[in-house]
Parts: sequence; C-alpha cells; structure tokens
Amino acid sequence: MIDQLAKNLISLKKEFAKTYDGNSQMQEVIPISTSDLFQIKQQDLELLHQFATKNPIYYNSYEKIIDDTKCIVYEGDINKYWLNSIQHGSSNAPFSPTWILSAYVAILMAKDLGYSEVIDIGSGDGRIAFCAKVLDMEAYSIELDESLVDLQKILVTTLDFHPFCSNAITFDYESLNLSSPVFFIGGLAQMGGVALATGVIENIVSDDLRKSAGWVFAGTLSQKYAPDPKNEAGWGTLIENNKLKKIKIISLPTVWTFHETDETPYIFAESI
Repeated sequence: MIDQLAKNLISLKKEFAKTYDGNSQMQEVIPISTSDLFQIKQQDLELLHQFATKNPIYYNSYEKIIDDTKCIVYEGDINKYWLNSIQHGSSNAPFSPTWILSAYVAILMAKDLGYSEVIDIGSGDGRIAFCAKVLDMEAYSIELDESLVDLQKILVTTLDFHPFCSNAITFDYESLNLSSPVFFIGGLAQMGGVALATGVIENIVSDDLRKSAGWVFAGTLSQKYAPDPKNEAGWGTLIENNKLKKIKIISLPTVWTFHETDETPYIFAESI
C-alpha cells in the first residue's frame, strides 16, 4: 500500500510538473481529500494542509485538478532560510526540503517497519517530525539554525514535535530515552550529509541505542555528483563502514527534483 502510494505521488508530481506555468522557486501539491489513489485519512490530510498554510515559506496557494485529483498547490521561497542555514561554520547541509506529502509517506514507511520515534536531523522547518506526530509517533527535530527553529515554533502550535536548536553532532540523544528510534538525516551524501550522519552515529555511545536505531538517508541519482563506489545513491560507503544494512528504498518527490526525471531515493537502513 505504501509503495503504491509513493508511485501515485510520483505520477501526480510528474503531471503537475508538465502543467505548472508559475515561476515560484518551490512548489508542491497536496490532495484535498482522500481517494482511491491517495488513501490517506482525511484528518491527516487536513493537518498537512495546516502545516503548509501556517508555514511562512509558502506565500501563495490555489486549487488545481491534476490528473483527476483535486489538490492545493503551494508556492514558496526558501532563499532567506537557505542563506541563513549555510552561514554556520558547523553546518553540514543547507536547507532544501522534501515535499510535505513525501515526508508523510516516508514516515508511513518508518512506522510500518516498526519504529516508534523519529529524530529529524537537520530538520529545516520540521516537516518530517511534524508528519511523525500526525501519524502518532513521538518526534524530535534537531536544527542548528536559529531562524529555522523559530519557524518550527510557529508550527508546533498545531502538533508539538519537540524542536531543539542544537548541533546534531554533539546533541545528547541518550537524554531522550529512546526505545525504537529512526534517524532521518537531512542532506544529500555529497552535500554534507555524510559528515552529518557520521558525526551523529559516532555520538551515539550506547550499544543498545545503536542496535535499535534505524536510519533514513536521502540519496541522489544525479549525474552531477560523483557516484559512491558502494552505490546506494551516494550512501553505500557510509552504510558499509558503520555496519549497517539496507532494508528498504522508496523514491519520493522533493523540492530539488521537481524538474528532474528521477525522484529522490530514501534509503532505510539498520544495524547488522
């Protein structure tokens, strides 16, 4: 069901990309109501729309029927936050978000795999952690940039996903009393993601936490990046070096793949 939902979302994105005639820096869509193609609880959809309407990165929205699905199109601009996010000396990955609905589908997969807590590393505006709360999981967002954390504080008035303004590489994860967590790493491997993920993994000193933790890495198939010799969309070497194994890959639309033919592969991994 989750794999089919992801495929339906990709089809919706491709049709939207063909017909979109705006000039917004970023754009995404969310269906208005549940349907055969998007069998998502109506309450969940409404919460996703609330996230978008309250989020200051979106400045315009309108209804549009895309491939027989009635949607809301959200247009936004992340330049201000992107620039802020790269000014920190210890920043490993600039802010560039996935689609809200992609975050929801990725969390659905994490929940289906048995995880109960989500830690959104380099969380940006907190959309992954927010979606975890929509799906009744506990969630924590770790973000270095203060302006993005201030943005998240606007959004936690709907659902509190516990934002922390902190360096994820030095954050005390033991203090969260995690039992079955999954860490979402914000950033492509080639854009600082490997350094970020390596720092977080090395900071987890508890053997029990390391063994119980799952990991989700955003990969890329773009030819502009040198391929990882171990593959896995840029993450193969890190996965092997840290004694992890791939358990699932799901491809989903993101802001940076809107004009691309390939979507973003999300690699789910766990300890061997």
